[in-house]
Amino acid sequence: MFDVGSSNMKSISLGSQGLSVTALGLGCMGMSDFYFEKSEREANEAASIALIHQALDSGLTFLDTADIYGPFTNEVLVGRAIKDRRDQVVLATKFGNVRDEEGNFLGINGRPEYVKAACDASLKRLDIDHIDLYYQHRVDANVPIEETVGAMSELVEQGKVRFLGLSEASPATIRRAHQVHPISALQTEYSLWSRDPEDEILPTLGELGIGFVAYSPLGRGFLTGRFKTIDDLPQDDWRRASPRFQGENFAKNLQLVERVQELANEKGVTASQLALAWVLAQGEVHGTGLAAIPGTTKARNLEDNLGADAVGLNAEELARLDEIAPKGSAAGERYPDMSSIDS
Repeated sequence: MFDVGSSNMKSISLGSQGLSVTALGLGCMGMSDFYFEKSEREANEAASIALIHQALDSGLTFLDTADIYGPFTNEVLVGRAIKDRRDQVVLATKFGNVRDEEGNFLGINGRPEYVKAACDASLKRLDIDHIDLYYQHRVDANVPIEETVGAMSELVEQGKVRFLGLSEASPATIRRAHQVHPISALQTEYSLWSRDPEDEILPTLGELGIGFVAYSPLGRGFLTGRFKTIDDLPQDDWRRASPRFQGENFAKNLQLVERVQELANEKGVTASQLALAWVLAQGEVHGTGLAAIPGTTKARNLEDNLGADAVGLNAEELARLDEIAPKGSAAGERYPDMSSIDS
């Protein structure tokens, strides 16, 4: 089995090909993009590297990045952070969403020649000789998934990649991809306010023996309870354009968060820990290996998130959370434009 280190943190298997990770990982996107004033990026770098070191020293092994974060700069940052501790890390990165140097989105590309070029570019930026888990970030509707995954499988044969993943792929696409080469993990948004994967995706993964990686398990920070108005977000923050952070949607979603906070107070944990513990519990509920990759740029938030690993939820508490946040309870779409989500 491909495993990294040992710690008191819970580990889970993603897929049936031998990939083991800590159930709690660290999403690194926000260290370079989307969630802060752009002028803060350079000042954030040293603190971000220290935060990654703190996570690894705490026993976490699973780091998540992508070529478009920055764009490109997040991979460089993560590469610098793990340079002297590569053997402690299960590193995931992604390709497929295309941006230029100025950050403009240019579309989705799943063509075989692009897959190979993107991998080589990521390896160079990360300054490593292999990627542990390589995802197609979004499905290219203009390229058969068989062609894209076929190119990804060649990267495995060449030793550049260990395991393959998809992100935001539909059950039909997952099945087709899995026939070309075993898929170890699907990454999709999943939290108390994004429960769509429960309908078809999680049952499909359980049937095929594919692991699940939940991104934005804290609802892009909303479930932490720290946002009371839209003005709590920096001016450059991407979330200001998110439908769930707008007007009446914001107010309705805040009511959900307040009820989560009430239960957290009763249990003596933070809202973040309760929300993350719920996500982690869903792996057993749905019969698949499940990891969550909350992101943060602050040491105190990282410590808070890591505490969720030890929070147990009994049947009554799980039932209360189902009542507080049933499927479809969040107001607003996940993205301003959902057209890039494979369905």
